[in-house]
Amino acid sequence: MADHISFGFTVFVGFFAMMNPIANTPIFISLTDGLRPNEKRSIAFRSNLIAFLIVATFCLLGKVIFQMFGITIPAFRITGGILVFLIGKEMLTGRTSEVHTPSQEDNEKSLDAKLSIAISPLATPILGGPGIIASAMNFVGDKGLTEVIISMVALALLSIITYFFFLSGERFLKFIGESAIKVISRMMGLILAVMGVQMIILGLYGAMHLNL
Repeated sequence: MADHISFGFTVFVGFFAMMNPIANTPIFISLTDGLRPNEKRSIAFRSNLIAFLIVATFCLLGKVIFQMFGITIPAFRITGGILVFLIGKEMLTGRTSEVHTPSQEDNEKSLDAKLSIAISPLATPILGGPGIIASAMNFVGDKGLTEVIISMVALALLSIITYFFFLSGERFLKFIGESAIKVISRMMGLILAVMGVQMIILGLYGAMHLNL
């Protein structure tokens, strides 16, 4: 039981650092600026639901994907670790990562399409991007059904939290200020960078003991 609680906490912290509702709230506000409250609620709900479904699919089908493409868990851990580390490094230095942040073209298309903002860029690549997918598959890659369920519960909880962050975004920003958001984002970046290094270490260790 204690191991499951510890695993759930680790997964939640990892997902939180990657999905980062605190830092992504200003992005949501800027993308939905000028829209009606009901449109904002719809976009917030759809984006989190779609992101949850994307990541949950990889949680459930991770092993199948590995077998289908002949991918080993150590190889994925090393690749995913590098990806997560690079995202964390960019956040830590105050810059935005290209794999975690929408391009200007994505923003313009989303603003024109209004409700399609929920799909792109919010659901992907911001909330359900390659970083969190890599983390999710790393968490459940060699685990059992219990760990998969725990991961999905942690993801669902985080999606709900992110939804309410988006809805109360303007009040939240006024309350903590932009400087606090930058500090929190850099803390999340440090956590991600450390997680990435840990994933690489586990991947290298597994590769050295892999029987091909």
